[in-house]
Amino acid sequence: MTSEITPILFLDSGIGGLSVMKAAAKLMPHQPFLYAADYAGAPYGTKTEAEIASRVPALLGRLTERYQPSLIAIACNTACTIALSHVRAALNIPIVGTVPAIKPASLKSKSKVIGLLGTDATIRQPYIDRLANTHASDCIMLRHAAPELVSAAEAKIRGEYVDQSIYDSAIQGLISQKNGDKIDHIILGCTHFPLLMDELSNCAPDTINFLHGADGNARQIERLLIENDTPPAKSGIAHHHFITSSSLSSISAYKPILRSYGFEKFDSI
Repeated sequence: MTSEITPILFLDSGIGGLSVMKAAAKLMPHQPFLYAADYAGAPYGTKTEAEIASRVPALLGRLTERYQPSLIAIACNTACTIALSHVRAALNIPIVGTVPAIKPASLKSKSKVIGLLGTDATIRQPYIDRLANTHASDCIMLRHAAPELVSAAEAKIRGEYVDQSIYDSAIQGLISQKNGDKIDHIILGCTHFPLLMDELSNCAPDTINFLHGADGNARQIERLLIENDTPPAKSGIAHHHFITSSSLSSISAYKPILRSYGFEKFDSI
């Protein structure tokens, strides 16, 4: 990365945030990125609120001190629904959260029945209730916790076999509910889940569309960079840096895919 351009820092419990980073890279192809995968604390979706509310700000504080990013994107729905306000209170740096695409789904839905797939921690948060009440009050929103999809996405990136029944179970968890047969849009409420878009689409009715918020997150990142006088790079080759809170040996199987995303340097914190 260049000395003149400070990087954007993405944080997730694992590789799910790549779905957000990919959208940001499409919008800002010359911008260097740091990506921090908190494998030592993963998975977030099964942690308590207290654990996440203390861990995420502390980790981001360490990363900010060491790498001096221009902006932080918390590319994890679970971390955002629980710890976003804590991070903003602790750090004097622009922070972009990841919001489930409830508003776009409600606007696009013709049946006015939408589904939300997320982790256990995400779908039970009052924050989701507030989003639904504000942006989807005219819809029935059905929810289903599918934490097994997080493991499936991680396994897919490692090049491992994933049983098809995992995807079938996630979809059936929504459409088997009352009014589930009327769902026309499913919100992917975990950044890991868009990495499984093809697999989920293959086992869902053709009438269902899938939505996630990565493109909107990318636009918000670009807007905040400009507003804070740290506009994204307009030229040059973007060099990306992957950081894990676990051992470097634990991410060896991920490196072929990570290199395809443009990562050239790997570190442990």
